[in-house]
Amino acid sequence: MTEVGEGVRADGDGAQRVGVLGRFTSGVYWFLIVGLLLVATTLPGSVPLMLLDRSAGNIPLVALCLVPLGPALAAALFALRDRTRAEALTPGRSFVRGYRLNATDVLKLWVPALAVETMIGISLANLGLAGVPTGYGAVLVVIGVLVAVWSLQAVVIASLFALRTRDVARLAVYYMGRTPLVALGVLGTLVVTFALVYLTFDAMLALAGPLLVHMLLRTCDAMVRHVESTFIA
Repeated sequence: MTEVGEGVRADGDGAQRVGVLGRFTSGVYWFLIVGLLLVATTLPGSVPLMLLDRSAGNIPLVALCLVPLGPALAAALFALRDRTRAEALTPGRSFVRGYRLNATDVLKLWVPALAVETMIGISLANLGLAGVPTGYGAVLVVIGVLVAVWSLQAVVIASLFALRTRDVARLAVYYMGRTPLVALGVLGTLVVTFALVYLTFDAMLALAGPLLVHMLLRTCDAMVRHVESTFIA
């Protein structure tokens, strides 16, 4: 009896190891496909962005290059959230569905945010010529950070829920005050992203893209759960 019991336990341990390995490999596959599609859908902007000089005069062009990132980010968020609910390994299908459902709604939020950030960037680049106090620059930086955090929270909400654009914009503002830890986490994700680009190279961002999107999704988990329980019938 003892030998049979040990055999059963050994079989159970083996099945558990196979299950863990299967979940790991499926997770790696899901992240890999989402990463490849994220790169593909941002290529129209990322390629010219890498060729641009880092000068103040190119700030509007940088913003223009970042336009494709909004819908691509929305599709990646949708696909990574779908990973926990999908019955099969279909990351490509989830990404395409997320892109199709969310691209237009996200652009309505993403493009105005980029326009505001462009104006702030141009103003900061020309502070010396304008002859305004230094404190004005600090205020612009704070506004720029708030707009960046708001835009990412808005993209998360718009990617996961079918809501009107004005409602998404209001909710993103509301949750910046209601869940400040989420806002701080989003800011932390932005800091990690910029540090990655600054300390390494632009292409590194493409490799780390799915992990950064996953970080953003996990950071916004409390906000997403509250939206789902409070505002979604």
